[in-house]
This record gives sequence, C-alpha cells and structure tokens, in this order.
Amino acid sequence: MSQKLCANLAFSMKKRTIILAIVLPIMVAFLGWRFIRPMNIFSVSEAFERPISTANIPTIFKTLSAEECATCHRDFYDEWKTTIHSQAWTDPYFQADWRFDRKQQICKNCHTPLDRQQEHRVLGFHDEEKWDPILEPNPDFNRVLQHEGVTCSACHFRDGKILGPYGDGTPPHPVKKLNNPNEICVRCHVVSGDRWDTFFRFPPCGTVAEIRTSQNIHRCDNADPGVSGEAAVDDLAGINCVDCHMPLVERPIVEGGKIRLVRRHLWRGGHDPEMVKSGLDITFKEDPAALSDKHHVTLTITNTGAAHYIPTGTPDRHLTIELTLLDGEGNVIKKEDHTLKRWVMWRPFIIDLRDTRLPYGQSRSYTMEFNMHNSDKVYVVEAVVRYHLLDEKRRKRISYDNKEPIAYEVFRKHLALVNNTQSVDDTE
Repeated sequence: MSQKLCANLAFSMKKRTIILAIVLPIMVAFLGWRFIRPMNIFSVSEAFERPISTANIPTIFKTLSAEECATCHRDFYDEWKTTIHSQAWTDPYFQADWRFDRKQQICKNCHTPLDRQQEHRVLGFHDEEKWDPILEPNPDFNRVLQHEGVTCSACHFRDGKILGPYGDGTPPHPVKKLNNPNEICVRCHVVSGDRWDTFFRFPPCGTVAEIRTSQNIHRCDNADPGVSGEAAVDDLAGINCVDCHMPLVERPIVEGGKIRLVRRHLWRGGHDPEMVKSGLDITFKEDPAALSDKHHVTLTITNTGAAHYIPTGTPDRHLTIELTLLDGEGNVIKKEDHTLKRWVMWRPFIIDLRDTRLPYGQSRSYTMEFNMHNSDKVYVVEAVVRYHLLDEKRRKRISYDNKEPIAYEVFRKHLALVNNTQSVDDTE
C-alpha cells in the first residue's frame, strides 16, 4: 500500500513538474512581451478610425485651408490662430511624444483630421483592433494644410457641405445646420479605454468620460443652450464643452453680415493660466490653534469651474502644492509638498493605481502644523500652487527639449505670523 502511494505521489509530482515546465516559460514570455509591445492604450472607435473625407469640396475652395476661410470669417480665423488646435500637428511636445510612441497612424486622425492632411490613405486594417492600417500614398496630400492641425474644415466640413449653427442665408457655399456643436468635440475627446488589458477609468483624451463619471455635471454660468441655433441632443446634453471653451459673443458670422450670437473659437484649457485659475477656488489661512504653542495653516483647493477633472487630458498633467515655513531672515524651517495627479501603471497591464485630481465640486485640504518656539520672531508661511503640463521624468524620457516652461503658478500667498497672534495676510 505504501509503495503504491509513493508511486502515485511520484507520478503526481512529475506531472506537476511537466505542467510547470510548460506553463512557466509561456507566462514569462507573455509578460516579457507585455513589457516590450507597442503601447495601445485605448480603443479605436468608428468615429476616428479614419480621417475625415474631403471628397466633393465646394468649388469656392481649393485646399480647405483656414486661410481661405479667413477671407470671409476673419474674426474666427484670428482666434483660431491663437489656439492649441492650430498647433495640433506642429506642437513640439506632441511631435516628441508621437515619435517616442512609434508614430502611430491613429494619432493623425485627431491631430490632422482631414484625409488630405495625411501622407497616406487608409484603405483598411490588418488587425481587428484597427491599430495596423493598410496604407497607400495619398495623391491629394497637402503639407501646408497638414501644418494647420485642427483647421476650420476639420470641424466644419462634412459630406460636401459646411456645418454652421444656423444653416440659413445665402453664403457662397452650401451650409448644413449643426444641431449640437458638442458632437464635433466628442469625435476626439470621447476616446474609450474599453480593452481587455486596460483597467483605468479615463484614457488620455477621454474628457467626456470624466464628465459623465464626475459626481456632478456642471454647466458654466454663461451657458444658454439654443441661443445660437443649437438644439439639444440627448446623449450630449450633459456635456456642454462649448459653453466654457467657446463662449458666446454677439458679432456677424461674415464681415458686414447680421449680428448674431455665435461662439468664439478659443478652446482655452490647460495651456492658459487664466483659464485654469478660473476653474479653481483656492484659500490659504491660519486655523485656530488647538494648543497655545501650536499653529496650523491650511490650504484648500476646490474645482468650482470645470465639469471634468482638474487637471484633465494626458495623465502627465498634475498640480503641485508647496507649503513652506520660513523665519524672518528667509531661512526654511519646514517644507511640505503635495501632488494632485493620476498614478497609472502602464506595464504589463494598464491600471489606475490612484487619482487625487479634483472632480467638479470637490476639494482637497492640506494643513501644516508647527511650533513657534520664539514668539518674538516673525514667521512666514508661503503657499504656492503650480499647474504642470508635463512630468519632468516623462519630458526627459521622450527627449522633449522644451523651449517654453512646462509648469506655471496658479496661486501664491504669504501669511506672516507675528508674536503668536492672528496672521497677517502678505499676499504677493
């Protein structure tokens, strides 16, 4: 009986050894591949799997360039020229990041959305996930148009017609009424992360998902749906990108035309300090001390003006908070640093580890506690909040030699604490 048992145990161990010898190399190879594979981090939806067709251009246009639009729509063109949309292709950071990520074709469909902005035509796909397109040279490619990035026609040209908020009048080209301008935004900003190997809530460019997931749906105070010829669309009703990023203004659509409520073409966001500041409420004050020899100062930051998270967009964007206690001579006594950002594990699987950014209506508070050992001395507590467009480690990794700062201040304030009495506001 014992010999049979020993034989069974030996056979079982041999079987397990064989299985392990087969499975372990497979697992090691699979995980190794996950660490070196191309980083496909979102799902390619039908909305942006191909560039926008520019067939059947109205005869008034030769190239669909923004310069042509400026002939009649100068105000809109002048605004567009100041935006990141106009730099969507030429932006040095995008170019560095795109090269680092192996120049994925899919990125062009949002950064140069028109088919004639791309060197190749997309004929189909080698794979079901549509990350490996079948390409051929594009005889209609226009490099000047490519450098316009998200140009006027990228949003306003569809099926041989120009989309507009009213769709009336007698312009020199066909005009189709745009029911809801947000439907243009979601083509690129509704990117999904619904893949078997991704476990984060919001992929890059997935701002719409942030709005829908946020605890509150916020609309800017200047929102007035429908006044510029726009009709509500049920599945877009809670988004309202344009209410904040394309504020309304009274002016003619064309020079000398009827004055109407139309939208400014500004799209201000993370690259604009004033826009970021307008979305945040930040307070910094001394709290009543629980003990006579203790002092507490608290900075509270609240997202009061953005329906999406602050910061939003690429996960590299983040906010930093510095609280520094200095003596009267400017010597640092104590310093605390805090970060509001997304921590994402990218390999071997994409997983949201932590997210301390600010959804709409939510606050974060940071308190520094300290002793004032000598009440006759003056102490100063400084608070600085910075918005970072890019993480410094990422900047070095992609070899981005930035000419412009990648961070800027959105808040700075001093509190002077004198003789253990109430603080004195010494804001800069």
